[in-house]
This record gives sequence, structure tokens and C-alpha cells, in this order.
Amino acid sequence: MRITSNITFVILLLIPIFATGEEAWTLVRNQQLTLPMVVSKALERSPKQQVLQAGNTLVDAKKIHANSILPAAPAIIIGHQDDAIGSNRNLSQWEAGVELPVWMPGQRNARETVARDAQTELDSTRNGLALEIAGQVREAIWDVNMTMGAVELADSQYNAALALQNDVEKRWKAGELAKTDVMLAQNGTLLAKTALLRIQAELKHAEHRYWVLTGLKEIPQSAEEKLSKRDTIDDNHPWLAEITSKVEMARGQRDLVSVERRENPQVQINARRDRGAFDSLYNDSIGVLVRVPLDAKVRSAPMMADAEMAIAQATSERDQRQLILQTSLHEAEHNLEVIREELKIVEEQHHLAQENLRLAKKSFALGEADLVTLLRGQSMAYEAERSLINRRTQLQWNIARYNQAIGVLP
Repeated sequence: MRITSNITFVILLLIPIFATGEEAWTLVRNQQLTLPMVVSKALERSPKQQVLQAGNTLVDAKKIHANSILPAAPAIIIGHQDDAIGSNRNLSQWEAGVELPVWMPGQRNARETVARDAQTELDSTRNGLALEIAGQVREAIWDVNMTMGAVELADSQYNAALALQNDVEKRWKAGELAKTDVMLAQNGTLLAKTALLRIQAELKHAEHRYWVLTGLKEIPQSAEEKLSKRDTIDDNHPWLAEITSKVEMARGQRDLVSVERRENPQVQINARRDRGAFDSLYNDSIGVLVRVPLDAKVRSAPMMADAEMAIAQATSERDQRQLILQTSLHEAEHNLEVIREELKIVEEQHHLAQENLRLAKKSFALGEADLVTLLRGQSMAYEAERSLINRRTQLQWNIARYNQAIGVLP
């Protein structure tokens, strides 16, 4: 009954794999493919590229505004007035002119500063996105590598269990072992096959996540990185530089608002043609009108409050991000220390487990030990091998995470 239930479970695991109707594919190792190339591909596919493209348009608009002759668009004025509806004394007046806004003192410089800050912010945002994508690629690649190692180990365990089952069946037919030993070996093979199917499914999920991120069906032959020699987070960290540029941008906007507390002065140049009441001749004249808006709290107070709020929010986000980065770096350093110590222990355990398995196989072959003892030795050896492979992979994964935390691109 137990064997039948295990077989049913294996079939249920196989159903989702063949029921998807999708073309089966497996990631291929490519020696020519490097980690920076994968990051570049993933960066090109990032939906946030749309934000960067819109940012380019915004920066160009700010540059156009700062470099224009006028601070705002001019206006054309055309007017006509008569007394046909009124006194009806033949009064007629025509007027045409142009209204030109004038730069206020310091306004153009403030606009130029804002345009430069916007360009700096866009560049730092692009660098921050590159680091973010690099982190996602690092996680995806090492997830695949970890799972691939687990698949290889599970496949090896399955083959070992199958070989043991064949050996037990032969010895049972020769009358050396009992039927219960055959059933025990068969059950061990089924369990190993189930574990293999499970980890193969996990590998498919990991490969799919990698493909969605990068668009590639190839993975670098080696993604190992050298541990960065930097041990502190400075202002050059892409994520810190990104938020710092936002703070500078907010301060530049505040300085601009302080200059633009009132509207721009307007100079109006007009030509007028008018005829007075009971007059048959037109009089032509040219005039100049200057409009100087006054500063008032009703306009400037909300603008200054919004500017100060933007600075406070950007500064708060910068300080918070600094704390997060420091915490991430501390965890990355500690994880490296722990995994190195664990690796030493696991290597010793692996040596002991392999020696124990060798003796168990020898004893079983000579009839000095039963099958349960051998299976126990195989299980210990498998766990030791799995732990060793995982720790070695995890060490390289933690190096990548340290480089990510310190702000180093591949």
C-alpha cells in the first residue's frame, strides 16, 4: 500500500510538468556570457526604463526653460472699443500690442541650477537602478546555481538508490536477503525519485524567474565575484548618491521658489489708433506699460511650505536609507563570517560521513551489517554532501550579497 501511494504521489508531481503545454527548455551554461552582460540585458528589460526616458524629457524641458530668452511665453494683445452702444458720438479705438515677461534678479541662475540638479538626479537614478537590477540578477543566478547543485545531488542519490535496489534484488534472488529488504530498497528508490522530481520542479521555477528578469536562456558558466575591499558605505554608494541628489534637487527648488515668490514683471508695448467723439481723424500712438506684481503671502506661503516639505521628506528618506544600508552591510559581513566557520565544520562532517559510508558498504557486502545500517549511512552521507555543496554555493552567494550591500556593480 505504501509503495502504491508513493507511485501515485510521483505521478501527481509529473502532471503539472507535462500539462502546461509549454515548450520545455533548460538554461544552458555559456562560458562567453559574463555577469555584467547579464545585468546589462536585465537593465534593458526593466520597466523602469520608461521612467528614465520620461526623466530625459523632463531634464530637457528644464534646460529649455533656463536657457530661454524670456521666463515665460509672451502674449499678443488686440483690442477695439467704440461708443456705438452708448453715447454714439463716433468714438473709435483700436489697440494692438505684445506683452513680454521679464526675468527677475537671480531667477535665471536658479533655473539653471535646477536644470543641473535634475540632470544629476537622473544620472544617479540610473546608477541606482543599475545596482537594483544587479542585486536581482545576483539573487536569480545564485538561486539557479544552488538549485542546480541540489538537482545534481538528488540525481546522484537516486542513481545510488537504484543501484542498491538492483544489488539487493540480485542477492534476494540468490537467497542471501529477505523480501523485506527488497521492499525497503524499492521504497528508498521511490523516495529518492520523489525528492529528485521536487527539486527539478524548483529548478524550473528558478530558471523561469531568471528568464523573466533577463530574457536569456543562457547563464554564465561562473558567476563568482571577488570580495570587495571596501568596508564602509560612503557617499559614492549608488543608492545613497541617488537620494542625496534628490535632497539637492529639493533645495534647488526651494531656492527657486524663494526667487519666484511673486509673478514675473510684464512689459507691454502697444500701438493705438483712436478717434475721439465728433472727430473725423484718427490719432496714432505707441505706448509702454510695465506691470510689477507684488509679493503676497497668499501666493508665496503655500509655495515655500511645499518646498520645505519636499526637503524634509528627501532628507528623511536619505537618513532612513543610510540606516538601512548600514544594517544590510552589517548583516552581509556577519553572514560571511558565519558561513566560513560553518564550511569548516561541514567539510569535517562530510569526511566522516564518507568514511562511515565506505565502512557500511563494506560491512553490508560481507554480510556483517544489515540493509538498514547501510541506508542510514547513505542518508548521512547524502546530508553531508548536500550541506557541503550548499555551504560552498552559499559562500559565493554571500560574497555577491556583500558586494551588493557595499554598492559594487559586477
